[in-house]
Amino acid sequence: MEDFTRPLLPNINYPADLKQYKEEDLEQICQELRQYIIDVVSTNGGHFGASLGVVELTVALHYALNTPYDKLVWDVGHQAYGHKILTGRKSVFHTNRILNGISGFPKISESEYDTFGVGHSSTSISAALGMAVASHYKGETDRQHVAVIGDGAMTAGLAFEGLNHAGIENSNLLVILNDNCMSIDPNVGALKEYLTSITTSKSYNRFRDDISNALIKLSELGPNAHKFVKKMEKSIKGTLLKQSNLFEALNFRYFGPVDGHDVQRLTQVIKDLKDIPGPKLLHCVTVKGKGFALAEKDQTKWHAPGLFDKITGEIKKSVSDKPQPPKYQDVFGHTLVELAENNDKIVGITPAMPSGSSMNIMMKAMPNRAFDVGIAEQHAVTFSAGLATQGLVPFCNIYSSFMQRAYDQVIHDVAIQNLNVVFCLDRAGLAGADGATHHGAYDMAYMRSIPNMTVAAPMNEEELRNLMYTAQQENKGPFSIRYPRGNGVLTDWKRPFHTLEIGKGRKISDGEDVAILTIGHVGNFAVEACKELNSEGIHPAHYDLRFVKPLDHALLHDVFKRYQTIITVEDGCLQGGVGSAIIEFMADHQYQAKVIRLGIPDDFIEHGEQHELWALCGYDTNAIINAVRKHAVSRTTKTIAS
Repeated sequence: MEDFTRPLLPNINYPADLKQYKEEDLEQICQELRQYIIDVVSTNGGHFGASLGVVELTVALHYALNTPYDKLVWDVGHQAYGHKILTGRKSVFHTNRILNGISGFPKISESEYDTFGVGHSSTSISAALGMAVASHYKGETDRQHVAVIGDGAMTAGLAFEGLNHAGIENSNLLVILNDNCMSIDPNVGALKEYLTSITTSKSYNRFRDDISNALIKLSELGPNAHKFVKKMEKSIKGTLLKQSNLFEALNFRYFGPVDGHDVQRLTQVIKDLKDIPGPKLLHCVTVKGKGFALAEKDQTKWHAPGLFDKITGEIKKSVSDKPQPPKYQDVFGHTLVELAENNDKIVGITPAMPSGSSMNIMMKAMPNRAFDVGIAEQHAVTFSAGLATQGLVPFCNIYSSFMQRAYDQVIHDVAIQNLNVVFCLDRAGLAGADGATHHGAYDMAYMRSIPNMTVAAPMNEEELRNLMYTAQQENKGPFSIRYPRGNGVLTDWKRPFHTLEIGKGRKISDGEDVAILTIGHVGNFAVEACKELNSEGIHPAHYDLRFVKPLDHALLHDVFKRYQTIITVEDGCLQGGVGSAIIEFMADHQYQAKVIRLGIPDDFIEHGEQHELWALCGYDTNAIINAVRKHAVSRTTKTIAS
């Protein structure tokens, strides 16, 4: 049971306040900081387990370093809640991830202590190295540069690229590897096995401290002794582990593994490492969800559980007495298994998001046909391309914003070779409280510019099933299907499959004066808008495009011949998006019409609830209603002119 008889955290607003306490007080501060995170997240939501796991590391870093002069870079910001609380944002931490509140991730514009904006993983080493090289160039030899990266994030190619470069730079860089065997789901791959071999090697751990002390004494004999010490240290580590040390091979001084929950030991180690020049790596072993028993036991579930009772651990979910539509991601997961049962060529691939994207459904049902490749989107795409060359049909399931990290592979490895890889892009559009780093604003614009690519978006769950069914048929080539975070609109969604004609849209309702062209889930906003407008005697037409590439030319010719005002609605960026495609069609065919585009403006949209952001960007139901009202005529007749 935590002891709160000495409340210290209320007196700590910045690292300078933290430094006023003795090292023996740090354990108490960690207890209070961990409880504060539990208190706030349980009532306001947000990421949970990751920040609990690095409480001691966070306190030790700010106690031992001179932040913000020393540069501390967090990899993936959901482990930085404690950091935010200790760096001037404790009083506003309750606004975390709320519209107009603080960001759920480190953000340069929010605080001088946030040295680099993060949201996607594996950027910390490259960024911190850039800062270290800049400091070396400016002669700031006393400045420390620390990258805190999780073992899950270390699986990405960018992390290895950063390590590879850092090994040849004589820069003041410390990489702290936060090893908890987790990203959102359990980590996979050879790196995980390698780190496990280090942390479980009894011989290495037994002799490590004694050897370290002996080598430190030898190193005091002078520069030549230091070279001898370094060679001996590498030899001992390699012998005890029965394999070369990966990090030492990249010219990093390796230290660890150390207990990531011993705050006083961590503090002393970090202070000692400040005096060692060159690139260093501290292997820190932690437990994700530390201090909250349920989060330690089920780390995936408690990565971001939503609101919960901090005493009982009950996760609070709204319960309806009526059947509710499923999440799009679950429709994807169940449909993929259903398709794979009838097509033995289908395989599933995801980069470290099996539960977030519901690929875990196929991984459970068909473990030999579903692959979690780790946080490695580029590899996921090219791996899928390799599978496709051998006649398989890979469903490569990636969040829309994460797909941005593999754009070259989509072009070079899939599209140029015209391979039948099906990209299922989850979290497309405005994703909500994760903010700008996670919004899937650009996929329709960047996918539609690629030759051979089919680009589609379903208006509901049945459409998603049918697009997936269509995409896995013979010789369909590269195929992109995007769908949003959250629930669909149908409760009876599991209907028989139908092949959709590629490039063919559909008319939802006929009308007068104005035509509304939508793509994807936002078509449901237009349906609601039309109901309201019809009650006012205004009857816009509504068309669901389904495909932005190829466009339905027959449908568009009909629209431009009949309507002088056209409103396009999309849950994507306006620059280069669906509205732009419609204007291109109009120009190419010499039509004259007024085209009004509703969608995500040329700006990075901050965090908030999805419905708040749709309204903010001006393409929710009310925005569509207001746009139509400005250009339509209200009639007393209830019938629509033919």
